[in-house]
Amino acid sequence: MDFGKAFSFVFEDPDWLKKIVVAALIGLIPVIGQVYLVGYGLEVARRVIRHDPSPLPDILFGDSLATGFKSFLIGLVYAIPIFLLLIPELLILVPVTSTTGADGGVSSAGEPLAVAASLCCTGLMILYGILLWIWIPAAQGNFLGKDDLGAAFRFKEIFALLKAAPGAYLMVLLGGLLGGLIASLGTIGCGVGVLLTSTYAVALSGHLYGQAYNAAMANKAL
Repeated sequence: MDFGKAFSFVFEDPDWLKKIVVAALIGLIPVIGQVYLVGYGLEVARRVIRHDPSPLPDILFGDSLATGFKSFLIGLVYAIPIFLLLIPELLILVPVTSTTGADGGVSSAGEPLAVAASLCCTGLMILYGILLWIWIPAAQGNFLGKDDLGAAFRFKEIFALLKAAPGAYLMVLLGGLLGGLIASLGTIGCGVGVLLTSTYAVALSGHLYGQAYNAAMANKAL
């Protein structure tokens, strides 16, 4: 896996500036623009998986939007456990802390149990969130590699990818963190800078997604 390539490949495309600027401008569209940018990054991953010599996509609005929408569905399904973990807090913590006692103050009779349940659910959500940081890139890669939305939920296949190339997926996580740092540097150039660096970070992450999937598939074949 070539970690540095994910940072440099954009500039190897002779039309990189035009592509990044146009994609960034599309990203200004409320909601739709953000879905498009996610899809644009995944189109980069798809091209890397297919060993396309020009992984930075042209502005194919419909294709990137469709891919981004599918990614949104994948994320929504994987977020279900988080929603389920919020239920105990809504059913226990909120009613207990909003109950008033005889003196007009807040009743504390059930607070220890409510707080314990809240801390437990919060801890589980944090652990699950950490797992998703590593799991989602593999799930997205399986979806793109198989060109099948259902492949994002084939847990056995996804686990096999992570097992085959754990280092590669840790590099995806590291690259995502660095990409977020690069995106934040755009604040130096005000709004325009943020748009360009954020779009660059999306493409960077997509390249790492594709590389990690290819590394995992190569290791599985050995």
